Amino acid sequence: MKRFVFLIILLVACSIGFSQSKPITLDKSPMDVSYFPKDYPLLKMNGKSKDLPIARIIYSRPQKNGREIFGELIQYNEVWRLGANEATEIEFFRNVKIDGKTLAKGRYSLFCIPKENKWTLIFNKDNFGWGSFNYDAKKDALRVDCTIEKTQDITDALTIYFENTNNGANLIIMWDNVKALLPISLK
Repeated sequence: MKRFVFLIILLVACSIGFSQSKPITLDKSPMDVSYFPKDYPLLKMNGKSKDLPIARIIYSRPQKNGREIFGELIQYNEVWRLGANEATEIEFFRNVKIDGKTLAKGRYSLFCIPKENKWTLIFNKDNFGWGSFNYDAKKDALRVDCTIEKTQDITDALTIYFENTNNGANLIIMWDNVKALLPISLK
């Protein structure tokens, strides 16, 4: 009988403890995913694609919120995680060519060194990093420069997506009044 009463008290105490748990607060920079080909999960679900995607990028989307982004919040000539929170991850499910160089299939952290007139994108083999605090250049798989342009429209949330081309895709990165474009071709 004592064991039964003890068990009941323990169950009640546990249920009260769990019922008073606070939910996780909503992140100010929610995660997002983009695929190449575009809408790959829908294509797969509808039976229109039996293969793996060519690429997938997972990133957190910081917001402008009226701040001056480039040259202020994001310093020029310094390594940036290309997003918020965890380092942005890009995965290629087959070998690709970027700037005439082959990048082997695999998963990489994607970093950026923004400059006023161009960006250097860095594909790094060190995954599971938070931010760029432990960035190690010795683990770079590829560094490439990409073109940027100033836009008339302001993009409040960092946006990264793939845009199909005749021989692959362009990786598009937009935030504030900047648009970066990196051509990716299939090998």
